[in-house]
Amino acid sequence: MKDAELDNLEAFIPLLAKGAMQKAYLDTLASGDSVLEVINDTIYEIFADGTKRKIKDVAPSLHVEINSKVLLK
Repeated sequence: MKDAELDNLEAFIPLLAKGAMQKAYLDTLASGDSVLEVINDTIYEIFADGTKRKIKDVAPSLHVEINSKVLLK
C-alpha cells in the first residue's frame, strides 16, 4: 500500500471512532443501562428515558494544542 493511500485511510480514523462511541452510547441505553456523561463541567448519569441525575462537579476542561506540553499544578 502506498503512503498516500495509507494517509487517506488514516484520515477516517477519527470519524470511525466517533461513530463507534455514538453506537456504544446508544446500545448501552437500549440495553436498559445508564451512561455517564460530562455536561458543562458536571458528571451526569443519563438514563434511557432521558432523565439525568447529577453525580458531581468536575474541574473545567483544558484545551490543549496538539504537540504541546501542559504543566498542571
